[in-house]
Amino acid sequence: MTDQDKFFTDITRVEDFAFDERVARVFDDMVSRSVPFYNEIQRIQADLVMDFLPKDAGVACDLGCSTGTTLDYLTRHPSCPGSALFIGYDNSAPMLAKAQAKLSGPVASGQVSLRLEDLGNLGGLPDCHVVILNWALQFVRPIDREKLLKTIFQALRPGGLLLLSEKILTKDAPLNRLYIDHYLQFKKSQSGYTDVENQRKREALENVLIPYRLDENMALLERAGFQYRDTYFQWFNFVCMMAVKG
Repeated sequence: MTDQDKFFTDITRVEDFAFDERVARVFDDMVSRSVPFYNEIQRIQADLVMDFLPKDAGVACDLGCSTGTTLDYLTRHPSCPGSALFIGYDNSAPMLAKAQAKLSGPVASGQVSLRLEDLGNLGGLPDCHVVILNWALQFVRPIDREKLLKTIFQALRPGGLLLLSEKILTKDAPLNRLYIDHYLQFKKSQSGYTDVENQRKREALENVLIPYRLDENMALLERAGFQYRDTYFQWFNFVCMMAVKG
């Protein structure tokens, strides 16, 4: 059971954001209220993943799988092949514990496996057809991002798909400010967060979440080796990208 997110109401002082037990308890509520069109993006992604999974022995890896929501969407998709294997990676044991509970059936059947791993120091991935990075690369140290994307590229089979969702900056300061203002308004009017909660969360994330511009992310994908790159969804400063290994 996920609690309502009152994390930044209840804290007594702002610390760097961490995916600890306190955050894990409220994460599903937090992310669904903080990421615009979160559930719709999950549905779109699941449809795309099915386009790239073969009918037999398909493998998909979710890096930064958190509480397993994306994996849940995939395993429940009506077109999901029965032989598909899904592997979730996260560096937070409390988040993986939530994922284990949410995905107890698929984990018990062997369809899903969960692994405690640091994405900034990922040794390797199995051969796979799809990799998903949902709002996770932005938490990896900038110096380690290109290495991670190259690891993903090497693991993907020819024609394999990477789905990358990120919060971004724009190169023009006035537009950047405009996008942020609309996002804060969204969190107040649509999600019910107060100005105090928004400010505290922004302070907590300041040294932890380091966004890139869209062109910087695309350049990383190109240097990693991806031949085909595009965006398939954008809402102001939230962008979903796809990259295909040629």
